[in-house]
Amino acid sequence: MRLRALCAAAVMVLLGGVAGAAAPAAPGYHLLKTFAVGGDGGWDYLTLDAAAHRLYLSRSTHVVVIDAATGAPVGEIADTPGVHGVVLVPGTEIGYTSDGRSGNATMFDTRTFKAIKRVAVGEGPDAIVYDPASKRVFTMNGHGHDTTAIEAATGAVAGRVALGGKPEFAAADGRGHLFVNIEDTSEVVELDTAKLVVLARWPLAPGEGPSGMAIDAAHHRLFIGCHNKLMAVLNTDTGKVIATLPIGAGVDANAFDPATGLAFASCGDGSLTVARESSPDQFAVAETVTTQRGARTMALDPATGTVYLATATFGPPPPPTPERPHPWPSIVPGSFVVLVFGR
Repeated sequence: MRLRALCAAAVMVLLGGVAGAAAPAAPGYHLLKTFAVGGDGGWDYLTLDAAAHRLYLSRSTHVVVIDAATGAPVGEIADTPGVHGVVLVPGTEIGYTSDGRSGNATMFDTRTFKAIKRVAVGEGPDAIVYDPASKRVFTMNGHGHDTTAIEAATGAVAGRVALGGKPEFAAADGRGHLFVNIEDTSEVVELDTAKLVVLARWPLAPGEGPSGMAIDAAHHRLFIGCHNKLMAVLNTDTGKVIATLPIGAGVDANAFDPATGLAFASCGDGSLTVARESSPDQFAVAETVTTQRGARTMALDPATGTVYLATATFGPPPPPTPERPHPWPSIVPGSFVVLVFGR
């Protein structure tokens, strides 16, 4: 009996030690600096060229390029009407923009920021991503409900794939698969980037209205920001949602840092959710950081963990019209900024 009691006591001590173990400290993200970029017009995605220390900012009709360390202007990509995103082709001096109003992708020189050619891709190109396995650039054509594949080196169109709904963001796993958020059906579509065929469709329930997406390629996990204030974690081997985490309202971008296991969701309500991946099947919100209203898109520097967010100051909305019965709030001229957050 004495031995059994001693063993039981030892077990209780061990359990107590586990139960009482301190939770990991919050990452401690906070505002480091603000770049007053200014200029007129709206904005969408941010793209970081970490090697060149440049940040690309889409600004409605053109792309502004700034120094990622100082915020100083570096250059501009002109004549990109309705531009949403920018993608850079690794190992080359080529980049592409997705120009929503013209239906083009602009191929440009990253040294001079001059256009090389305009590639007709479809109706309403929005997000744009690069797939290293096929060496192709893919535009997510929101109005066309399809995606267009472009040979990155030449700008030649390789083909288009119907997606069965409105695509938002996408992510490539580096092994020949592209995963696409379908906003209006709340699904993820898996594509074969070489054959240009749909391989699978996966429901995101309970997530609804997926927008941003990031990938942990090593562990085959997607982090998907949904408009019902959830970040869904999806296993790309099984197509199953394995976790959901609470986030703010108006999410439009996600990021994942493989060095720290942190996943991010930037939300238009002025919050940045930072979640921790403690194992491929264990996730928890590590902290929620206050940013600024409208800071819904971001870029992550994988070398430093720095997060860049874009926003502006808002005024009252313009009067409703039949075409725009619920207009967005107006943007105060010259108030566009980039917020730099770090640990």
